[in-house]
Amino acid sequence: MSSVLGSVALYSLIIVLGALAGAVVVVRNERPTRLVRFLAFAAGVMLGAAFFHMLPEAYSGGGWWAFALVPAGFVFILVLERYLVAHAGEDLPGDHMSSHGGPAQPGQVLGLTAFLGLSTHTLFDGIALGSAVEEGVGAMALLAIVSHKVPSALSLASILKSEGRSRAAILSLSTLYGMMVPAGAALYFLFDAALHFEHLAAKALAFSAGTFLYIAVSDLLPHVHRHGKDQPGRNVVALFFGLALMFLLARWMGHPGH
Repeated sequence: MSSVLGSVALYSLIIVLGALAGAVVVVRNERPTRLVRFLAFAAGVMLGAAFFHMLPEAYSGGGWWAFALVPAGFVFILVLERYLVAHAGEDLPGDHMSSHGGPAQPGQVLGLTAFLGLSTHTLFDGIALGSAVEEGVGAMALLAIVSHKVPSALSLASILKSEGRSRAAILSLSTLYGMMVPAGAALYFLFDAALHFEHLAAKALAFSAGTFLYIAVSDLLPHVHRHGKDQPGRNVVALFFGLALMFLLARWMGHPGH
């Protein structure tokens, strides 16, 4: 058991460092036009994660009824964002630009909703990692998780930066996002005997997919459309690159339905 826990700890450290690396790429970027391109890429990653990773997994683990929670996640974020933004300052993230050409300080709600949605997915990645290490296939699980955690961390950092958050806040939330992997692994080892994780994971993934779809189509893409008119072609390429990356990862990882 000690060797299993040691492997999980090592793999979790690698994943957290990968998430931080994705965030650092965004933090070090100082050009607003590139930030818009990062957000287009983030929209592609989130759409791709929902359609190519999360929904197939949800259907495989929970059947048709798992999809009932997709609109629930979509509506949950819609209601959460609308009410919280109204209390925080009425402006949706990215609706206004500062006098320096960058995004003005908004209510800072979208970043938290994106963080919650991504972290829920990552928590169940940690559960999968714990299970895989215990079954002797932890290295493959590590490759699979790192391969989509890095672009997802880049997406999260892009959203947080578009809200005007500080570098320290971006790196802290990105680290906390990565830490959901060891947290999920710990949950697996603590409650594996009591809970049927395969059913719980399917429902959580379907719900998270709904949150991803809302953030991509209601927040990120409208922002890109408003503030990326100077280079629309490159933003479209960034969007499709994010989609293609997640599609190729899904094919490589052999998700259900492929």
